[in-house]
Amino acid sequence: MTPAAPSLDLLATAVLLVDEQRLISYLNPAAENLLGVSIHNARGRPLTSALGECTDLVRVLESALKEGVSYTEHDLNLHLLGQSLTLSATISPLEKPAGSALVELCAAGGGARIARDEQVMAQTQASQNLLRQLAHEIRNPLGGIRGAAQLLEAELEESDLKEYTQVIIQETNRLQTLLDRLLAPAKRPVVQTVNLHEVLERVRSLLLAEYPRLEIHRDYDISLPNLEGDPEQLIQAVLNIARNAAQALDGGGRIVLRTRVARQVTLAMKRWKLAVRIDVIDNGPGIPEDMRDQVFFPLISGREGGSGLGLTLAQTLIQRHEGAIHLDSRAGHTCFSIHLPIK
Repeated sequence: MTPAAPSLDLLATAVLLVDEQRLISYLNPAAENLLGVSIHNARGRPLTSALGECTDLVRVLESALKEGVSYTEHDLNLHLLGQSLTLSATISPLEKPAGSALVELCAAGGGARIARDEQVMAQTQASQNLLRQLAHEIRNPLGGIRGAAQLLEAELEESDLKEYTQVIIQETNRLQTLLDRLLAPAKRPVVQTVNLHEVLERVRSLLLAEYPRLEIHRDYDISLPNLEGDPEQLIQAVLNIARNAAQALDGGGRIVLRTRVARQVTLAMKRWKLAVRIDVIDNGPGIPEDMRDQVFFPLISGREGGSGLGLTLAQTLIQRHEGAIHLDSRAGHTCFSIHLPIK
């Protein structure tokens, strides 16, 4: 075992050490878990022998060692035990012994996804801050308009003219409700122990009461542990996503609620060994490609009459739990995946 091995054992990132002969000298537990190869079987063997077909990884390793600088590349393909993995790899040449290197691996294009998640978080936060400031500025004059319309209505005798004041009052009420929803997410979570499947069952019952023609299928991993979070906020977040799916199906169709465990994930710029994944899957028409990068932005809606706040609120509530939401959509299959850390 190398001197650095004890400290590398504690890392959640998959790490390999390759010696000057391009033989694997060490894998940490995270690498064993990611690659499905034990250190006992991999030590002393070339990468291509221990890991299978990894031409891209060998190419990046040779480039980094030739230039003598750290090198990162995303979307590398590795074929192992009949399975295909997509990885991001960072190769760091080591001074001693010369020609050796440290290899860091992240599964499923993690580097690109992390960068995209960080960008989405920053953009969402900026747009929400701007909207909250605008909401506060609009609130006071809106109340004045409503009050003036009510006073004017009290002075009017002709019923035909009161119809116009009613339009003013109703529209200001609608705008007031919209402003309240924009300002609502500021409430911090009331943290307690949460059974995730109780949250999903509550969402299921609420959704069926609202859309009785829906088919809602459950695919739960009952071995998942309890989480620490605010049950009401989690219910609201999942309900908003599931309701969005129901609306895309026009109140009919099929929705699947699925839970699974996820390993070695990065959420809110933190690395977690374990997380839970909630999938809300519908068989609707899918989200247009030009809208997929904008669905979580406030006031963006692909549905006529939609406020564009449901998914924005869901993302805000999940981010307050240090989680993230990912989207995969095509015709006949749309999946919103909620990831929450197991602390």
